[in-house]
Amino acid sequence: MGNLEVLTETYTSLSLEQGLRQLSLDYPKKVVFTTSFGLEDQAITHAILSNKIDIRIATLDTGRLFQETYDVWQKTNIRYGVNIEAFYPNEKEIKVFVEQNGPNAFYDSQDLRKECCRIRKLVPLDLILKDTEVWVTGLRKDQSGFRTEMSIFETDNQRNLIKYQPLLLWSFEDTWKYIREHNVPYNLLHDKGFPSIGCAPCTRAIEPGEDFRAGRWWWEQESKKECGLHWVDGKLTPKKG
Repeated sequence: MGNLEVLTETYTSLSLEQGLRQLSLDYPKKVVFTTSFGLEDQAITHAILSNKIDIRIATLDTGRLFQETYDVWQKTNIRYGVNIEAFYPNEKEIKVFVEQNGPNAFYDSQDLRKECCRIRKLVPLDLILKDTEVWVTGLRKDQSGFRTEMSIFETDNQRNLIKYQPLLLWSFEDTWKYIREHNVPYNLLHDKGFPSIGCAPCTRAIEPGEDFRAGRWWWEQESKKECGLHWVDGKLTPKKG
């Protein structure tokens, strides 16, 4: 999969666009970027599509997204002349889960919330990442305390791939600056106090002074606020390899 120390040393000095282009050359046809149409993901999408970088882009449609998320998805397709590939939950799994637990079961217990995330996010994510060598994400260190120890390159041993986080050292202000400079379409919920946007029932606006991710699963303890997309063996930071 490549030596992470060498990759990190090579890519750290590269710009967003340079890093993504180099990645597409180092791992031809084996790189996928997953977007949830948040601010960070829109910056990466713009860098890929406006520079015609050969990196596949895909998204998870959980079936419970905000209308504003679908709006920016549509605007992105129109702006860049693409149809971003979408993956969906398994209908039978959703049916069984809702029939057994109700449509809002994720509020009832942590286990039910995690099972909802597994069905709506983790299972379709594995389909996206099948036969992929590098997974590009929009994670930044200052998004939560759990992400501060992450590196630009990580090994996801569970999925047997490398993760590349080109915006890891960017601040929220850096991201906004890039979006504005390039006139990139963005989710209008960001103007309404939503720095982090997930499924509609599980996301709220944050109050001044609250943590960046305080609006995600706000009824749960802070230590448990991850959906599982970036957890391996019970930890947020994948094992180094």
